[in-house]
Amino acid sequence: MIFERSAGAVLFYRNLVIEYLLLRYGAGHWDFPKGEIEPGEGELETVRREVWEETGIRDIEIIPGFRKKIHYYYRKSGKLVKKTVVFYLARAPTKEVTLSYEHIGYVWLDYENALKRLTFRTARETLREAHEFLIHTYNLRHSFKRLDSWR
Repeated sequence: MIFERSAGAVLFYRNLVIEYLLLRYGAGHWDFPKGEIEPGEGELETVRREVWEETGIRDIEIIPGFRKKIHYYYRKSGKLVKKTVVFYLARAPTKEVTLSYEHIGYVWLDYENALKRLTFRTARETLREAHEFLIHTYNLRHSFKRLDSWR
């Protein structure tokens, strides 16, 4: 079995509505920006690098206190791969995206629509936890369509 480690971000943008960035991968699924942790690189370095490489967005703000680890299996060249991905929650300073060659589309969606669009159960669970973290950390109403109180 092959083991892989990656790191990524549940990336959000705040204006009057919180929107989450989803990327459409070449295989057709929707997920968050993420990528393999390179030798000598820490998780947060990977998150910043991968977000920049996959979206062109720099200067993301990592929100302290949120870290979600998921595991899944897939096949690569006929061999079983166990992949571990660590996700952080990060605020984007812009909604302007420049996609990498790895992706065929992107969309910014509010929480409810992002949940519907994500392909994998683990991604939906990660979004649910990230969303709940934002609500509890910033004492926001559950639906928080408007974030006038965010400081």
